[in-house]
Amino acid sequence: MYDSILVATDGSEAAATAVDHAIALAERFDAPLYGIAVVDERTEYDTGIVDPEEATRQLRARAAGWLEELESTAAEAGVTVETAVRSGVPHEEILDDAADRDAGAIVLGSRGRSSFRGALLGSTVDRVVRIANRPVLVVGGGGEQVGDRSAGEPPHDADGSDV
Repeated sequence: MYDSILVATDGSEAAATAVDHAIALAERFDAPLYGIAVVDERTEYDTGIVDPEEATRQLRARAAGWLEELESTAAEAGVTVETAVRSGVPHEEILDDAADRDAGAIVLGSRGRSSFRGALLGSTVDRVVRIANRPVLVVGGGGEQVGDRSAGEPPHDADGSDV
């Protein structure tokens, strides 16, 4: 069904759940797995307090750490993953990477690290879903509840079997 899977991570709980789903999909469909973390370049530092180059270095290091976690989790499952840190506008970089790799599907966490909780979906997720020309799987974080199941669990029939 999916010839390759791209998962985007920002180190959030929802992204960790998305990583787990992406690994399971790659394993199930014997599909290549790709991981991406994006350093958002739209943040500007216009005070003398923060050195923009140092801030960018720290953001890239943090993104690399998220990808190391992805690589470790994938390795534990016996899945090979190719990762990349990209810089730019997150939704654009995710879509560009998906196009560059001709990913069969994109997997994202429902909510990123943003402290704004007013929107149902984060702006990055919303834009990826609206613009993508390939399937996008949006996965909730482990703490969310929908009915009697966690949002990250697959739906079940009345008898409890997976749908």
